[in-house]
Amino acid sequence: MDEFWQSIKNDVAWFEDGSLNAAHNALDKYKNTPIEQKSALIYESESGDIQIFTFSDLIKISNKIANYLTRKGVMKGDRVFLFLPRIPEIYISFLSILKTGAIAGTMFSAFGKDALKDRLENSEAKVVITTKELSERIEAVKNELPKLEKIIIVDSVDFKKELENESDQFEVVHTEPEDYAFMLYTSGTTGKPKGIVHSHYGILQQHQSAKVALDLKSEDKYWCTADPGWVTGIVYSILSNWSLGITTYIYGGRFDPEIWYKFLEKHKITVWYSAPTAIRMLMAKGDDLVKKFDLTSLRYLASVGEPLNPEAVIWSEKVFGKPFHDGWWQTETGSIQITNTPQIAVKPGSMGMPFPWVQASIIDDDYNIVADGKEGNLALKYPWPSMMRTVWNNQEKYDSYFKDGWYISGDRAKKDKDGYFWFIGRADDVIKTSGERIGPFEVESALVEHDSVVEAGVIGKPDELRGEIIKAFVVLKPGIEGNDVLKEELQQHVKKQLAGHAYPREIEFIDKLPKTRSGKIMRRILKAKELGQPIGDTSTLEEY
Repeated sequence: MDEFWQSIKNDVAWFEDGSLNAAHNALDKYKNTPIEQKSALIYESESGDIQIFTFSDLIKISNKIANYLTRKGVMKGDRVFLFLPRIPEIYISFLSILKTGAIAGTMFSAFGKDALKDRLENSEAKVVITTKELSERIEAVKNELPKLEKIIIVDSVDFKKELENESDQFEVVHTEPEDYAFMLYTSGTTGKPKGIVHSHYGILQQHQSAKVALDLKSEDKYWCTADPGWVTGIVYSILSNWSLGITTYIYGGRFDPEIWYKFLEKHKITVWYSAPTAIRMLMAKGDDLVKKFDLTSLRYLASVGEPLNPEAVIWSEKVFGKPFHDGWWQTETGSIQITNTPQIAVKPGSMGMPFPWVQASIIDDDYNIVADGKEGNLALKYPWPSMMRTVWNNQEKYDSYFKDGWYISGDRAKKDKDGYFWFIGRADDVIKTSGERIGPFEVESALVEHDSVVEAGVIGKPDELRGEIIKAFVVLKPGIEGNDVLKEELQQHVKKQLAGHAYPREIEFIDKLPKTRSGKIMRRILKAKELGQPIGDTSTLEEY
């Protein structure tokens, strides 16, 4: 696929010396063009205050911050981390860091001391950019971080004064395509979070994937609901969207169905990119709430973070008049790889088809491609521009992703005869009961189709007779009573939807599922608690 990337190489902006900087592509390439005066970021706070920034504004402010960072000793290759809520400074500062040639890292504002220490210690971060309120958590671990030289407080009087005196002109560092641009830490089943590192060259694929998968056009009003602490919030609400010159909307408050609908209506959003968890929560609030708002501006809906249940796709077609287009990618892949594009018919529950430039297959444990319809390991032929370049200080872990010419995703899936891919589960989540392999996602989807259920998380529980049995943790709609009668009803429902062996022999009603901030159900947490085992790293969990 190298030929393809060479053929579209000039879709992004290169410097004359053959170097490339992702921040230059998101902002500075628009200098002295009509786009410079176009609205780039329209930000609404939880209290309803609105701030509007043109591309020109973002260029100047990011230049001031880049000058400030440089004056404070930040150099190419240094790690500069952002520990900020969803405010304009996180979007602008991210690009400022890239302009200096330093490596940007993002951390969720809900992180506690241990999560912060793990990331800042492993990355040997030199600088953290944060707020007065959040800085207290950094200060609590600062003595254990000898490499951390500077904590910058964006809402302090001193910082604001110093920034005023900085020049709004800055010469973007000419980074090489393979130079590191940003890093994100992801939690696995075991051990500490691992630092996934991406290069500036990724902007080429990020730009192209956003154009095709999100169908972004110059006149669009675009809202990606992802926090920049998550890879989607970086790639599809900072880098790719602005590299396409798209007006991007950000809401700084918490999830609330009514407020979200108001936001869509008020700003006449045309392209909306969100997460399955949010979509299911909107669905649980019912159809009547949607009808109170004029959402006719919406022309394209997309979903990411975990598989989107078929029921949610069907619901969106009913209430919005169009389906959510689900897709698949990972922090490690750096951009969307498989998706339901506007050009193909959506099959509810499917992740869609690979982009033409992606070689995706289902392979067995010996790395052989399996027949259509057969379950196996979802794998990609590498390399590609946006793929991770390393796992920070962990070459062994990085090497473990690649076998026999394949990138092994760790996901189990199957491909149908039409070329659509279907997610089954994480390789370590798949349940084997009485000799049959069951993907937790299909059981969860069947449960969610029941009128009483909002969400469900499914695990395999060790069983002497069957090897494993299926246990489901179910969140019910408000006002629904969880009792034995409903348990039996849900079991029969799943049997009818899937198969006699695929139903949950145990069901537990709970108020909330443990999820990452990207919306992925953390089945390993459910399993660890069920079996009385240590739950491991929970730093990427939402309010856990």
